[in-house]
Amino acid sequence: MTTLDDRSLDQAFRLARTFNKFRPEPVSEETLRRLYELLKWGPTSMNAQPGRFVFLRSAQARQRLEPALSAGNRDKTLAAPVVVIVATDTRFHEFLPEQFPAFPGGRALFEGNAALSEATAARSGTLQGAYLILAARMLGLDCGPMSGFDAAKVDAEFFPDGRWKANFLVNLGYGDASGNHPRGPRLPFEVAARVL
Repeated sequence: MTTLDDRSLDQAFRLARTFNKFRPEPVSEETLRRLYELLKWGPTSMNAQPGRFVFLRSAQARQRLEPALSAGNRDKTLAAPVVVIVATDTRFHEFLPEQFPAFPGGRALFEGNAALSEATAARSGTLQGAYLILAARMLGLDCGPMSGFDAAKVDAEFFPDGRWKANFLVNLGYGDASGNHPRGPRLPFEVAARVL
């Protein structure tokens, strides 16, 4: 592997922003499929892949979210070309025999330990949501991730069987910088990191 060029690093991290407003152009289903085909390669604990993604492309689908949205997130979410519900599958371990055959006892391990199952789903599912954001940026999309919503209402509306659980939302599309806030600073290395 080699270091990516500065243009790629800028697109994925340094110049990327959280977008609150998007241009009206749609995001195709083909692009969403490419997005998933890229993000799925990010590592997860025991290759568990508990992340689940519901892409709300139609206005009708986004309207179903409205009762769950906080006031500050309502308008921008309903106007976004796509809203992704990043969720976790509470029964992710059912796929482990195929996804992680190196450990034949993986499924039983999680079935017998609810705390481990919940922690693994939360941790690795959140990682997969982050991979979605990075993959979207690499494909030329902009993102507006958020947690200002009522997860219980989203679960009741979209996942009534209780198997999937909403984690966070990501507005997705081609950004309109006129809706951006001034960029906040980031903590310096000396505050946020240690080398031992």
